[in-house]
Amino acid sequence: MNGTVAFVLAILLVAFAFDFVNGFHDSANSIATVVSTRVLPPSLAVVWAAFFNFVAAFGFGTAVAKTMGGGLIRVELIDPQVIVAGLIGAIAWDLITWAYGIPSSSSHALMGGYAGAAIVKAGAGALIASGWVMPILFIFLAPLMGFALGLVMMVAVGWTFRRASPRQVDTWFRRLQLVSAAAYSLGHGTNDAQKTMGIVVGLLFSAQVAFQHFPLRFMHITTMSVIPLWVILWAHAAIALGTLTGGWRIVKTMGQRITKLRPYGGFCAESAGAISLFVASHFGIPVSTTHTIAGGIMGVGSVQRFTAVHWGVARSIMWAWVLTIPMAATIAWVSYLLLHSLAPGA
Repeated sequence: MNGTVAFVLAILLVAFAFDFVNGFHDSANSIATVVSTRVLPPSLAVVWAAFFNFVAAFGFGTAVAKTMGGGLIRVELIDPQVIVAGLIGAIAWDLITWAYGIPSSSSHALMGGYAGAAIVKAGAGALIASGWVMPILFIFLAPLMGFALGLVMMVAVGWTFRRASPRQVDTWFRRLQLVSAAAYSLGHGTNDAQKTMGIVVGLLFSAQVAFQHFPLRFMHITTMSVIPLWVILWAHAAIALGTLTGGWRIVKTMGQRITKLRPYGGFCAESAGAISLFVASHFGIPVSTTHTIAGGIMGVGSVQRFTAVHWGVARSIMWAWVLTIPMAATIAWVSYLLLHSLAPGA
């Protein structure tokens, strides 16, 4: 096995490690509401979320993967060092925010890391400007969609069940929240796992010459338009395994510190987040699952009363959202320079 192939295979492991960290970091998004409302204990909640993260591999398309793989960065200008530096930037920022219990976006960390490494290697011309319009726009639209949908659903639920007793409402929505939690985890798996798929396909495409005579021919990818089944299954398996480990530091922030949730509120927030994710995934837009569910929780809380939302906590979260892309890009920038300086012949 030549050195280039070994290096690419090592990066492949790093890519799926990022998916694991993504699931670990973002598991709070999937389980925080269902845990905080005491519908499921944490141990069962992560199993429920991980199962639907993996099931999302079947039947939800690969539009987001194609955007990540060839819609943001000019593939012909990148090399394996760009991709590994981008992954390092994303993983490092995820772990930093996890350590402080900040629900930042793994998606935007990956986008920022990928862009930062590509720019230092090939300049700003490496970016496909038109491809960044919708992802950047949805930094603001995704939480607003979640907020609006969460608010509307809370009003609709309140009106529909206005004559039911609180105990009846609690009983019904404890069951319905299992459905909404499953839907949100499907949306999470659908959008987030596809981002790594796109990176993996871009990696193998950029190294296609090295894989021409490699014994495992299925790894020789000559087109960016088709995502191989093995890439899809590995990406979803990695994110599901990450979810099983549970990023517990962020659960409290998402489930309790933004606003106090009841089962019907958890149902509305999760449903709002799921709808937002499915719409974005259908149109191939890589969005933040963190943004959508946080927006849904804020929308639910604001229906009760405006002061029910802890806006100071929300403001801190929003600052993390703003900083994620530039910080991950900066870490990736430095990582690329270090990798390049250590490369043979540098």
